[in-house]
Amino acid sequence: MLLLKLTIVPLFIALVTLAGKKWGAQVAGLLGGLPIVAGPIVVFLALEQGQAFGVVASTSAMASVVALLAFGIAYSWLSLSNAWPVAYALSLVVWTLTAFLLAQLSLTPVIALALAALAIALTPVSLPKVAFKAHAATSLKDLPLRLIAGALLTLAVTQSAHLLGGNWSGILAVFPVIGSVLAVFTHRSQGAAAVTQLYRGMVKGLCSLSVFFLVLGFAWQGHSFWWPVMMAILSALGVQLLFQLPLLLRPQNIKVV
Repeated sequence: MLLLKLTIVPLFIALVTLAGKKWGAQVAGLLGGLPIVAGPIVVFLALEQGQAFGVVASTSAMASVVALLAFGIAYSWLSLSNAWPVAYALSLVVWTLTAFLLAQLSLTPVIALALAALAIALTPVSLPKVAFKAHAATSLKDLPLRLIAGALLTLAVTQSAHLLGGNWSGILAVFPVIGSVLAVFTHRSQGAAAVTQLYRGMVKGLCSLSVFFLVLGFAWQGHSFWWPVMMAILSALGVQLLFQLPLLLRPQNIKVV
């Protein structure tokens, strides 16, 4: 399991980075919204702690889309006038406060879905309205730093999550691991406008994450372990495909950055 924690997220960050280099920040954000970090964390926790624990963690993870998007909105605005260390630190404060508020709620899968859907609907109008200009292809020299940062963040979150119970485990599973790495390095290399473009794509990607945890939250209550996992994966991929195909098939939307 430790090997998976140290490899699966860095590999996905590499794929997202290459996709962003070829198709632009919005596609990188769309891919970054997939449950590639939170999904395995919750599945591992359910394997170790039981399906009932997994149901609670899945429900909290779905609601935590609110905190994840709060982080993204905060970083997008803060990056307009601040260097990345300040923008990142203050955005983490926003995430923490939002997460604590979510932890106080009595959540059900339906309530969690409603919160996630509301956040997904409101985020596009809450992001800065900034003009985005495609940049020339950027160097991949900082890719190893992105991979190391992603691995360390994932390890820190997963090692502490199981000590805090199902509710906080689910919340921490959706800690902005990939979002942090993508936001910081996009900010450093392409500027604030690209960060906003990144999160506009991620809003769509998070629909897949929400569907993934919705299926787990309901299906684990009455079915064996792996069948709900497979249904959740297929459902998330189906939703992702609906958003991904138009971006990849229409040449006028493709931007090389």
